[in-house]
This record gives sequence, C-alpha cells and structure tokens, in this order.
Amino acid sequence: MSQPAHDGIELIPRPDRSPAALKAALAVVAADRLPEMIDGQTRAMAEAIETGSVQPIRSFVAHWAAVVEIERLPATARAYHRANYLANHAATVAECREHAITVAELYSAAYTAVNA
Repeated sequence: MSQPAHDGIELIPRPDRSPAALKAALAVVAADRLPEMIDGQTRAMAEAIETGSVQPIRSFVAHWAAVVEIERLPATARAYHRANYLANHAATVAECREHAITVAELYSAAYTAVNA
C-alpha cells in the first residue's frame, strides 16, 4: 500500500475536523476546490435533514479532512495529482488501473490519518 509521500514539509498544520476549520484550510491549500466543498456541504445538510441522520455530515467532514490532509502535504499532493492525471490519460486499462490504485491508496492513507 502506498504511504503518504511526506517530505517533512506541511503547508499548514492539520486543522480541526469541523466544516469551518476545513473550509479555512482548503482556502489556503486548494482554494480552487472551495465551490466543490460548498456544494458537498449543501448536499450533506439536505440529506441530513431529509433522513434525520447526522451521518451525511460526518461523511462530508471525513472526506474533506482527507482532502485537506493530502493537499497540506506538498509531496503527497504531487504524488496524488500525478497519479490521478496518469490514470485519466492512460493508454491502457492496466495502466489506468495501476495509477487508480495509487490514487486510492494515497486517499485511504490520508483518510485513515485524520479519521482514525
């Protein structure tokens, strides 16, 4: 399994696991993803209201904590984005699968680091 490519550099400290803290952190490390986050938050709130469960909000926070974890570590972010690009531009299914596995492993490691 791939581990986060950590070169010792962190753009920001790991934020608290709250929507406001994650949004502030994302604004620093990947501001271009803020509209996606806000849309996801709106959908999670609507689903929480519809179902009467806080689980959609918990899932939203867990996902975005992992995204911020990837983006706050430059080496991990480079490896993640490179693998994602290569998966989307692969010449063969096998090559796509190989890079997609790397993407999934990096995401999984970040998710575990912040949600364990």
